[in-house]
Amino acid sequence: MVSSLSEWFWNERLWFPEGLGWADLEDKDGRVYAKASDLWVVLPIALAFLVIRQIFERLVATPLAAVMGVKEKVRLTVSHNPTLESFYCNTTKNPSQSSIDSLCKQTGCSEKQVQRWFRRRRNQDRPSLLKKFKEASWRFTFYLLAFIAGLAALIDKPWLYDFKEMWQGFPILTLLPSQYWYYMIELGFYVSLIFSVASDVKRKDFKEQMVHHMATIFLISFSWCVNYIRAGTLIMLLHDSSDYLLESAKIFIYAGWSNTSNYVFFLFAAVFIFTRLYIFPFYIIYSTYIYPMTMYSPFFGYYFLNFLMMVLQCLHIFWAILILRMAVRFLSSDEKVEDERSDNEEMDESGEEEEGVEKKGAVQNGHAAHKNHRKTE
Repeated sequence: MVSSLSEWFWNERLWFPEGLGWADLEDKDGRVYAKASDLWVVLPIALAFLVIRQIFERLVATPLAAVMGVKEKVRLTVSHNPTLESFYCNTTKNPSQSSIDSLCKQTGCSEKQVQRWFRRRRNQDRPSLLKKFKEASWRFTFYLLAFIAGLAALIDKPWLYDFKEMWQGFPILTLLPSQYWYYMIELGFYVSLIFSVASDVKRKDFKEQMVHHMATIFLISFSWCVNYIRAGTLIMLLHDSSDYLLESAKIFIYAGWSNTSNYVFFLFAAVFIFTRLYIFPFYIIYSTYIYPMTMYSPFFGYYFLNFLMMVLQCLHIFWAILILRMAVRFLSSDEKVEDERSDNEEMDESGEEEEGVEKKGAVQNGHAAHKNHRKTE
């Protein structure tokens, strides 16, 4: 069964144009080609990223947070209440009015006390500002270095300037060392994000992010196995070109540098829309959809590649809508830009008085000394 499934999956008629197959990608005459077996190296690279991330966050991101003035906030802990805790963990974190009334009868607490308990309990589960800062710093560092490395690897390649060159000689395209490491490092990073998802800050676009990560992993792996290396390097470079700007905007938000974060955000929005809604669909997808058909008859691998590309493009449109909503809201109200794409869900009720208390701030009678605090999360 497994053998038959593997034989069907790797059938060269699925992945290559007629007349071409795996035999054409065997190393010979000093020419090296991408192989599916190469992808095993991604696992140790992903584990190495997890270790490097811990070291980076401890030795680089934490001191940087102190320099930039990122301050932790004191969060009041809730009193132990088995009934409320059970309802919180097993039913919902946001009880309805009828549920609150029922809980008041069960616990003997007033409605205000129950509401306050749930607010504070939700706040206890929220990720700290320092945690979010360290996560954004790590991703910013990787995306920036990956973009620089990808640009260095492609700057002298003809397919960076003429997309038709992606398909010249396909699939018999020699693998370059720079392409090998660019692929393995990018793929290793995205696999590490899957491994760390349980401990990372969970954002409101969590499902879309997971779909994006999985689609990216499948797209990179698939393009590697069937030697779509040139198209793959362009797609990765295109994505890295804006991702580091978003992470840097988050860093400034967490540090309370509102004006700087706004300027960086608008720069990110411009680059994102230009690369994801113009370059990607009208040049990259166009080149993967149109040019191969001028040389070969349609085959399954061609359709599968373009399906994955369209999945990514749908996600680009989803995020672009959120980004434009933030930009319009800022321009119309002159308020500080919040990251609606990823961070607004980390904000709790604006009336929660405890959230304005800093470590050095005083807490009087269970309430924060300053209610009209400025949120930087």
